Amino acid sequence: MPAYQKLLKEANEALKAPLYSVTDKTQLPVSGNRHDYFSFAPYWWPNPDTESGLPYVRRDGEYNEATKSNATDKQRMIDFSTDVHALGLAYYYTGQRKYAEKAAQQVISWFVDPETRMSPNMRYAQAIPGRVDGRDIGIIDSRVLIRVADAIELIRAGKVLTTSETAAIHDWYRQFLNWLLTSKNGIEEGEADNNHGTWYDAQVVAFALFTGQENIARQQLKVTHERITEHFDDQGKQKEELNRTRPWHYTNFNLEAYQLLGRYGERLGEVIWGYEARERSLKEGFEFVAVHASKSSWPYKELHGFEASDALVNMLAASNAYDDPRLDHVASALACQSPEDINLLLFPLDWRQ
Repeated sequence: MPAYQKLLKEANEALKAPLYSVTDKTQLPVSGNRHDYFSFAPYWWPNPDTESGLPYVRRDGEYNEATKSNATDKQRMIDFSTDVHALGLAYYYTGQRKYAEKAAQQVISWFVDPETRMSPNMRYAQAIPGRVDGRDIGIIDSRVLIRVADAIELIRAGKVLTTSETAAIHDWYRQFLNWLLTSKNGIEEGEADNNHGTWYDAQVVAFALFTGQENIARQQLKVTHERITEHFDDQGKQKEELNRTRPWHYTNFNLEAYQLLGRYGERLGEVIWGYEARERSLKEGFEFVAVHASKSSWPYKELHGFEASDALVNMLAASNAYDDPRLDHVASALACQSPEDINLLLFPLDWRQ
């Protein structure tokens, strides 16, 4: 009930929000096209050794809040996806049409209206002043469009989108998926050996399923199999994520993409949750996190400290996926600590554990 009340609070706030559009930014990408998504890399800062501040320098894990300003699109797309997701869930749980109608207005503004729609690419995502106009790494920004697609499915029953509007939204996602698969930036992101590669897989599979291209989804899940054997060691540790300045965050961030892929695998009858090769498995990755979440301890150096609650969504997903009392116990314990977390509405949890 606390999670449900929190959801309705967020959805009611979303009813008051303006319609979001990439055309509202005050700074343009090098293309000069206001419809092109544009963002700055979050861990890059003005150079203290130059008068102009260029070229920017990297400070891993230290978020430059200026990158979330209204000048670019990152925070705007986060707000858009958060609102649409809340509205879709609120409609699903309450049946109140007002939530579906507002969600429909938002997605029409973002994907359909020729005056406000986003171009279906991420060419200028995570630019670095003085260095690059956009990066393959910036594709991770668009992971939030996964939950937008979920919300569109949730409001389908409300018939708040016309046939032509629905077709236009699917066409946008089809074009975006094609860009992910064929562009230089997309191909390079797909080759990333850390969480960027996993979130690329999650986007490709999600958008392929959303647009009815199951063959593409199945093919990408084969890549996910290879990632599992590369990302985890035989103890479930993720070397690439543990080497970051915020290893707990990135370990869980990568697992979030994997738990989405696990659910997509279920949909397609493909093994992801139970995949194992070369003594490496996805389950061991979740178990490694569960051990430390249960003890509220973490042996790795953290830039901003350790919070066991960061593992909640992954432990809920793992509890549902695996028949393992240890995972059930950790999920239940974390859920008791965060009763307002909306993820509690998305994953059935046996509170008797």
